[in-house]
Amino acid sequence: MDNFTIRVVIADDHPVMIIGVEQELSTVGAVTIVGSARNSTELIAILDKTPCDVLVSDYAMPGGAYGDGIALFSYIQRHYPMTKLVVLTMLDNPAVLSTLLAQKISCVVSKSDAVSHLVPAIYAAHTGKTYYSPTVINIAEAMELAPHARAAPKALTQREAEVVRLYASGLTVNAIAEQLHRSKKTISTQKTKAMEKLGIRQDVDLLRYAIENGFITSSQMPSTP
Repeated sequence: MDNFTIRVVIADDHPVMIIGVEQELSTVGAVTIVGSARNSTELIAILDKTPCDVLVSDYAMPGGAYGDGIALFSYIQRHYPMTKLVVLTMLDNPAVLSTLLAQKISCVVSKSDAVSHLVPAIYAAHTGKTYYSPTVINIAEAMELAPHARAAPKALTQREAEVVRLYASGLTVNAIAEQLHRSKKTISTQKTKAMEKLGIRQDVDLLRYAIENGFITSSQMPSTP
């Protein structure tokens, strides 16, 4: 038991966040950081050659060849089934949490909470248990208190919510289709249906909705209108 260790890889497109996580985990004797990545290309390269027990990954991490969010997590679950996931995210909203739960990801830490929550989250992931940081718990409780909200006519499906997030982050319909491995027609239809459910007619209003509801942060906004 003295030699017990959890091999951890960290993935986040913000170097300062990686440093902060590394500093926090360096004080935990049973955790060994075996790699860090700033996008999905670097991450998959690490997972291909380095045994990893738990991956701590940002949800929104654009720029890599394997995408981010659910597309990336699905790929990891298929190709590295022994690697457990802890999702670290700034996207604090029910749509994101519902998407993660549907993907059977049950360890989620909000970047709004102390980074120290990653320690119990890593242990929980490694043992197949559930861990939510306080902000995520509040979201989960709100979802349980208002289950009708998830089934309401205007509630977005998991796929529609992911399309909204990616579109609001600046990707074109073609780019989203390529990243999610769906047809351009399918993505266009999902975007249109999402806008209809939300009562939105213009793309600029969809962007505003995404920001106000935590699908993206202001730093992830596209540079052009």
